[in-house]
Amino acid sequence: MDIQITTDSTCDLGESIQKRGIGVMPLSVILGDRSYLDGVNITPQDIFDHVERTKELPKTAAPSIADFEQFFASYVEKGKTVIHYNISKLSSSSHQYALEAAKKFKKKVHVVDSMALSSGQGLMVMKACDLRDSGKDAEEIVKKTSALAPKINTSFVPDRLDYLYKGGRCSRMQMYGANLLKIHPLIEMKDGQLYAGKKYRGSMEKCIEKYVEDLKEQYPEYDRTRAFITHSTADRSVVETAWRKVKELFEFDEILETVAGSVITGHCGRNTLGVLFIAE
Repeated sequence: MDIQITTDSTCDLGESIQKRGIGVMPLSVILGDRSYLDGVNITPQDIFDHVERTKELPKTAAPSIADFEQFFASYVEKGKTVIHYNISKLSSSSHQYALEAAKKFKKKVHVVDSMALSSGQGLMVMKACDLRDSGKDAEEIVKKTSALAPKINTSFVPDRLDYLYKGGRCSRMQMYGANLLKIHPLIEMKDGQLYAGKKYRGSMEKCIEKYVEDLKEQYPEYDRTRAFITHSTADRSVVETAWRKVKELFEFDEILETVAGSVITGHCGRNTLGVLFIAE
């Protein structure tokens, strides 16, 4: 095949990366004075240990333009046309750097803003693989996948707000109140940005049940090709609750469970879970 689908490490695609032949550009995760490559030499447990020890969140950094040029060149030099999908440009400078790097290769590299993150971004990547495998050319793949951006449900429910507070995404009072009262806000992506939505209350299992029910009500029509249950090393009981409710209420041809990488985990903390899919 002369089309190479690539993405960055925030896609949280798990085993699908190798199964579908997807190239991955890692973002950097910085713990103290040391820098690591997401998905290469750092794990979510390293994040948890660092935060517990230092009380500070890791920092993240996008690949440089030169990094992207080298990454793209590794495929173009083999005769490939590259279609690259980035985390939302409003969440990282990764997209802008990739666009700049792509100029060096003219029409051999296409860069798409997923307007999503985690496996929301991954859904677009997987759809690109589907189109590639069905024989579509690069221009059609870019056009069809770009049109999906506003239809992708990228949402999740965090267990605690500690990491969101440390990252400046909620106040100290909001964090304490939520943790004390067992309030779990819905975090969803709209137009490439994250917003807090409905608040769930109770155990994570009960909240995930209600969250999946709300998704079914909000999205009665949906692409049945696949859904992702993506979590940041969540308790098995929480994950199994999500599986049960998704199977009960939806009819997906494929449900994939993935564990969030270090970049995503570093922003949301342990035990966060989302059910992600493409709406009609």
